[in-house]
Formats: sequence, structure tokens, C-alpha cells
Amino acid sequence: MHFFLKQFIIIDMYDEMMCFVRVYFPDDPNVCDMKYWYLCPFDGASPGDRVIAPLGRHNRTQEGVICEVRITEEYNAPFPLYLIKSIRKLIKS
Repeated sequence: MHFFLKQFIIIDMYDEMMCFVRVYFPDDPNVCDMKYWYLCPFDGASPGDRVIAPLGRHNRTQEGVICEVRITEEYNAPFPLYLIKSIRKLIKS
């Protein structure tokens, strides 16, 4: 898909689909009632799968559980993309 600006510069917009997963961390009492969005670079993620993901400002990795999967374009990300961290490991259930 191409868009033309007033100066006739062509900008390409890619409709590349991305996988976002919502994760909760039941083993951490500080955040067990909260859910966080992550970018999942692995194929086949589904609710109930376990993941290793960075958590908190120090990005300490913890094991969490996927509760929602959303596959969409980058511009439809469920949270600002520059704030979303990536899953480090997917553990299929």
C-alpha cells in the first residue's frame, strides 16, 4: 500500500501481522492480579501456554501464563508498541 505526500514522496505501509499475548504471573504475589501485554515472536502461542518474560523495570524474567492472544497489525497494538516487551521463551502446555 502506498501513500503520497504533497512532495510526492512515496511511503510504504506494511500490513505485517504481529502476535501480542496478555500474560499474568500467578506465582508473584506483587502482580498476581495484573495482566501485561507482550509481543510474542514464537508461532503457535495459545491461552494456557506458559512463557518466560521480563517483568518490571529491571526486566527480571519470570514464568507467566498466557490468558489472551491477539494477532493484528502493528498500528492496532493493544498497548503502545514502544512500551511492549517481548516474550523470551514459549512453553507449550
